[in-house]
Amino acid sequence: MALSQFLTIFGWVLGWALAIGAITLLLLRLLRRASIVLQVCLVVVATVAVLVAGMVSASNAMYISAQNLEIIWYIVGTASIVAVAVASVLGLGLARYTTGLTNAAHRIGLGQTVSPEQSMSSEFSRLAQELQATSEKLEASRQREAAMEEARRELVSWVSHDLRTPLASMKAMTEALEDGVVTDVSDYHRKIIAQADQMAVLVNDLLELSKIQSGSLVLHTGPIDLYDLVSDAIADLAPLAAAKGITVQGDDVGSTVVDADSALISRVIRNLIVNAISYSPERSTVRLAASSDAGDALIQVSDECGGIDEADLDRLFEMGWRKSTERSSSAFSGAGVGLSTVAGILAAHSGSVSVQNTGHGCRFTVRIPKAMPE
Repeated sequence: MALSQFLTIFGWVLGWALAIGAITLLLLRLLRRASIVLQVCLVVVATVAVLVAGMVSASNAMYISAQNLEIIWYIVGTASIVAVAVASVLGLGLARYTTGLTNAAHRIGLGQTVSPEQSMSSEFSRLAQELQATSEKLEASRQREAAMEEARRELVSWVSHDLRTPLASMKAMTEALEDGVVTDVSDYHRKIIAQADQMAVLVNDLLELSKIQSGSLVLHTGPIDLYDLVSDAIADLAPLAAAKGITVQGDDVGSTVVDADSALISRVIRNLIVNAISYSPERSTVRLAASSDAGDALIQVSDECGGIDEADLDRLFEMGWRKSTERSSSAFSGAGVGLSTVAGILAAHSGSVSVQNTGHGCRFTVRIPKAMPE
């Protein structure tokens, strides 16, 4: 083939290819909202059109005989039909995949968990797997939200009960004082103050818990000695323990310095001691210990409450949960927020709290990093 003839054919083919390609791109833009089957078929038709244009240009330039040209047209026609058929099948498969993914996304919106279709291509399979992972995460989130809502309802119920009880008691005592039927006025005053203090403890726990749950808890850290905090807590809670005939022993508390928020860690220690006193029988002993373990400080509070059901151990630190009001012999049993507050404060310090049964009672173990992580 002469160079001039080759250049002529190449020029015609290139011209037709550019023209048909531009028209195809324009049509694809106009049909961008049409079915993917139509778009795939349009691309195949454009490809066939370029081939036909090239063959017509070549036949005219090379003076191919009519018989040979007829054979070529048969070949091109057959190939075109097969190509469009294959493109239609491919387009229908893509349409089916996209419809399946659309239905899966719709089911996710309805709160259902979806699973990918195994026969999809690798790209669609990865997309389907992502949709499945997303649906599973959303389901887990919904379950957590439902659990938190249930805990919130339980908490409101417990708080309502535990505020109503001391309020009713205080109202009855103030009415008795007003009517002048009380012989020991100072004793009534002490009881009213005690009830008010108990209500203040509950309100403070709720306030602290709300800060923890909203993420607005601010830590004011500094070096503190756990020996001082435990000693102060034991001294302050001695009257509460004495009222039940309970001994609070801190002989195993050693000097251990940590970088933490003094007020919050003090609340942790006091909540655990109050919890132990509330659930321990009369004339029993609550023992405290503080020591070091590698890079952590350990605080242990052991009581003689008789142990906790194994099924309930994992629920002790849930917000608003408690076994029953009968478990505590205290008139003010708490709304189930004390241990939740403990867990939240320790989590803010990158620490933890756990509980184990120990024969005649149980032992709460607090772990606090000696140095706050960055």
